[in-house]
Amino acid sequence: MTALMISNVALWAVVLGLLLVVLALSRQIGVLYERVAPMGALTIDKGPAVGEASPQFELNDLLGRAQRVGYAGARSQLLFFLSPTCPVCKKLLPILKSVAGTERAWLDIVLASDGEMPEHLAFYRKAGLEMFPYLLSTELGMRFQISKLPYAVLIDENGLVRAKGLINSREQLESLFTAKELGVASAQEWLGRNELVENQISRKENVNALVG
Repeated sequence: MTALMISNVALWAVVLGLLLVVLALSRQIGVLYERVAPMGALTIDKGPAVGEASPQFELNDLLGRAQRVGYAGARSQLLFFLSPTCPVCKKLLPILKSVAGTERAWLDIVLASDGEMPEHLAFYRKAGLEMFPYLLSTELGMRFQISKLPYAVLIDENGLVRAKGLINSREQLESLFTAKELGVASAQEWLGRNELVENQISRKENVNALVG
């Protein structure tokens, strides 16, 4: 009986110890999550700069529907450059469809690429992308100076480039919308501003502490 009691006490001690370890790790994960900011879309310093007027185009999409790119209007426009041979582009297609639904109140998504019509039309239909206009234009990519894919350009209702960058995840795509809302060129710029303010406050507190 004594041995059983001792073993039970030891078992409960181990369980409580493990519980404390789990709680400590959970707290540390929370701290790391707060400190490590999500990475926004990587902006490449080419093409029209954020804040500049977008190049304007009047083109027909793969289905012959007339499309206008870069013009002022009631809605913003997300120009998403992709390729049928780009694995990351294909991974992002369900995300684009989801975003088209959640942001439909203010945003139109337009797909863009270049190459041979049959290949793109087959890709367009196989992937079920009929909900999006799909523009096939070499000049479009050249004017925006697209060198890597997938790449997105957010054009606001005034026809201005509001945010842009390489996209590899939903978080990076939505960082373009966040940049527009915050009035900054990118999520990195906003984080940089916050870090600068925090450093200035910290230096001021240190100076006050020394003076005091």
